[in-house]
Amino acid sequence: MPPKLVQAKAGQMSSKTPSRNQRAQKQQPVSTADRLKRLFTSLCAQTDGGHFTNAIRTCNKILRLDPSDRDALRTKLFLLLQTEQYDAALALIAEIDEQRSFERAYALYRIQREEDAAQVLKEIRSNGKDVEQRGAMHLEAQLSYRQGSYQSSLDIYHELLETADPISDEHADILTNLSASQSHQDFITTTFMQCMSQLPSSIASTLESAPPPVLFQSASILPSVEEPAKKPEAGETTKKVRTKRVPKGVIPGVSPPPDPERWLKKSERTTYIHAQGKKRRGAGGGATQGATQGASVGAENAPVSTPSQGGRVGGKGKGGKKK
Repeated sequence: MPPKLVQAKAGQMSSKTPSRNQRAQKQQPVSTADRLKRLFTSLCAQTDGGHFTNAIRTCNKILRLDPSDRDALRTKLFLLLQTEQYDAALALIAEIDEQRSFERAYALYRIQREEDAAQVLKEIRSNGKDVEQRGAMHLEAQLSYRQGSYQSSLDIYHELLETADPISDEHADILTNLSASQSHQDFITTTFMQCMSQLPSSIASTLESAPPPVLFQSASILPSVEEPAKKPEAGETTKKVRTKRVPKGVIPGVSPPPDPERWLKKSERTTYIHAQGKKRRGAGGGATQGATQGASVGAENAPVSTPSQGGRVGGKGKGGKKK
């Protein structure tokens, strides 16, 4: 007998299937605080791993949830400077309420706005914090080196070297920059004058009276001298020249040209028709031309038999007499 089906009573639910309340609880949206916590965890991992582009995207997600988050704003500013997005960094500094003078001066220095950067550095030296003072001195020394004020750069590096830790990386960087500034200053003050004194007086006077050389711009920056292309008239339509496509592995001028009959059937190609014609002409008499020529040559070279008695050839041929 088949087993009887036991019907569940009304209102009785199976323990395996979740109720509607449990489903509603599982589908509840994540709170803003939990989302921010997860995003900051991802941001720390991305920053430590050097994935700055993805970290900037994570900062943008955090700022959409909380636009006034100070940690996200400072982290984004740091990431923009690390990825050399200096214009975006300056725009972000303008939006931040707090003063970020050193970051602003550094961004101005990197986009070749030396005068604005020098003005901001001057404000930092007069009213800045002790933490920003040392960074501002490094930046001011680099700015002086770029502008050709090597003596001013030397003075700043000497001042920094006195208070730097000999084991730190800063000490090694200061020594490297100090050596570069000293070599340029020595060339201007002593080396150049020594070289000029060794030249003949005529050449030295010509060089001293000559104007400074003009720096030629690269070809990509120079304006085009060619005549402007004529614009097509209203009735004319310009046709785009299709670029020639070369198959992969084919070298123009080296690879043999393709077969012009490659699109035809094999039975319709010229090479196939010629091959079939040769076979038909050579098939005659059951023997090939080489075999016929060999037989004729063999017949010519065979020894000539002399007739025997009775005028017959052979001894036991048909009709021969027995001795």
